[in-house]
Amino acid sequence: MLTAEPVATRPDFRISVVSCRNDHTRWSAPEVHRGYRLVLVRHGRFRRRAAGVAADLDPNLGYLGTPDEEESFAHPGGGDLCTSVDVAPALWRSLAGEGPGPGAGTLYVDPRLALAHRRLLAAARSGDVDYGATERLLGLLAAAVSRTATGPTPAAARPSAVRDRALVAAAREAIAEDHPASRTLLSLADHLGVSPYRLSRAFPRELGVSLTHHRHHVRIARALDRLEAGEPSLAALATDLGYADQAHLTRTLRHHLGHTPTAVRRLLEPAR
Repeated sequence: MLTAEPVATRPDFRISVVSCRNDHTRWSAPEVHRGYRLVLVRHGRFRRRAAGVAADLDPNLGYLGTPDEEESFAHPGGGDLCTSVDVAPALWRSLAGEGPGPGAGTLYVDPRLALAHRRLLAAARSGDVDYGATERLLGLLAAAVSRTATGPTPAAARPSAVRDRALVAAAREAIAEDHPASRTLLSLADHLGVSPYRLSRAFPRELGVSLTHHRHHVRIARALDRLEAGEPSLAALATDLGYADQAHLTRTLRHHLGHTPTAVRRLLEPAR
């Protein structure tokens, strides 16, 4: 039995937790997947055959799939739990370029990549899909592409300090002005005419913080203004600032300030 639970879904990607409880050593009937995808195993093991090559997959070996690739599966181990990331062609090409696909279908998963995998799932479940999870996803995909590519890729291009400085300045302005394009990392990158991965990489080099953290800091400043003015509704504040819900706002302020919104409001009350 195969089940897939979506964790985060956006037009450019879908992250799902896939559980398989089959127990068969024979190959399944061939099937064709229509898009690009990265599959990483969390528990268990299974076998995959594509282009006539079989691979034994487990937490140390995942795979990259390409459009119209015919594949079959076998589950001699009794079942497995995986993360499957489906990626839109445009987002894939922004990292991998215009080539036909990865030079190798399998991907060795070392401890760093395993941690990046788990952090992606944590970010996807945090409520901040459009920045936090997206930024984690871009880093994970870039690492996967770099380890399987046979030639140069956009993800491996050397940065330019001058261009990055101008890019970060333009991104900061859009976020500060709450431009509609700044609602998601991908739409902001499109608005600025750059790849999402390049935009993501530029912030730590230029400011020492990630793009996600910078956006959090801007929204927290707005939250402080509202709380200091006596904002009565934390649910309305969360919605106005673009958080998934009040709980997401609370988690963010507790993480960055060490206090809940209610506690911050008390701290900012005039002394009596």
